[in-house]
Amino acid sequence: MSEPVVETIGLTVKLGGETVLKDVDLKVRQGEIVALTGVNGAGKSTLLRCLAGLQRPSGGEVRVLGREPEDSPGFWREVAVSGDEPSWYPGLSAAEHLELMGTVHQGSRMSVADALENFGLTARADSPPVNYSTGQRQRLTLAAALMRPSSLLLLDEPERGLDRDFRDRLGDLLCEYPGTVVMATHSAELAARGREVALG
Repeated sequence: MSEPVVETIGLTVKLGGETVLKDVDLKVRQGEIVALTGVNGAGKSTLLRCLAGLQRPSGGEVRVLGREPEDSPGFWREVAVSGDEPSWYPGLSAAEHLELMGTVHQGSRMSVADALENFGLTARADSPPVNYSTGQRQRLTLAAALMRPSSLLLLDEPERGLDRDFRDRLGDLLCEYPGTVVMATHSAELAARGREVALG
């Protein structure tokens, strides 16, 4: 059997003297969609940050793609993260932001036109994200994460700001993604698209 794409063993995180995660064991295989669920404060976002190498564990082990997560070009070529809204470049349209993503990551999984269409943004392609609604900016953020080449996608509450119809569409797009997905979500619809792992 192939090595897990993601594995945590006894993962523990303490923040400000409080235990946020305790002895979490998680194994995610190639091609899986795993939905981390639980109440606010259960540690879903913290676990994602550990997988992205943005939070150091207090104890236990974390392995992503066969190694410890690290802030390196090689790691970020394979791992795409979508969580907090990014900082948008003033003066650039939504289409130009996606074109920049393709240039920075030396290729893309879909064309800018396809990304805009898949995320329902074609009519607003020439507008800057600052003029978008919260839901439209979330769709643009997800479009950028999904269009760039990667083998692991880490998503923190991707349903934020999305209406029910687009949550269904997002579920379809995640099922079409050729790699592995780990997401923190409060959406029962999205959680049903994969294997649910409850925290807390």
